[in-house]
Amino acid sequence: MSTTFIAQTAILGALVVVFDYAMKFSGFKIVFPWLPYLKFDFTGIPIVLSFFLSGLTSGATTSIVAMLAILARSGDVVSAFMKALAEFSTVLGMLIGLTMFKNRLRLAKPASFFTGCTVRVVVMALANLIVLPLYYQMTFEAVLLTTPLTAVFNLIHGLLSMSGGYLIYEAIKLRIPSLIKEKEI
Repeated sequence: MSTTFIAQTAILGALVVVFDYAMKFSGFKIVFPWLPYLKFDFTGIPIVLSFFLSGLTSGATTSIVAMLAILARSGDVVSAFMKALAEFSTVLGMLIGLTMFKNRLRLAKPASFFTGCTVRVVVMALANLIVLPLYYQMTFEAVLLTTPLTAVFNLIHGLLSMSGGYLIYEAIKLRIPSLIKEKEI
């Protein structure tokens, strides 16, 4: 691992913690109107940015940092794990899209957004089918009925994280190109 990789991952991991704590304690998290226990935040943006700057290992590491920050703040292991799983599945999906279209650059980034959202929605739907009945004592039928709404939430949240991360990545690429890996994702 290079020093740049470690520094970028550490800084973006710290930013994940700052965003999580700031949004939680300021009350700025935006409630998803159809399922109030789901909330939008900006912690996914530095996770996606870490993926763009340093690859999947960095994205996974910052996802784990998000999990640990939420766990330290709330003590809720399940919520912390679900947030980390959602964000990691987003960057994993993005990697799949970028890899599938690496020779066709025009299609690579739109494909990465599509696969990032798709993987996030599918992974979180499956995770909810397992976790919600066990941990929150929801009936399996109730979870099935809320799955389309959860999918909409994850689609919107994934697009928010990917768009923010990509926008900042493009700004860095223009203004500080030395921070970008030699072989672009």
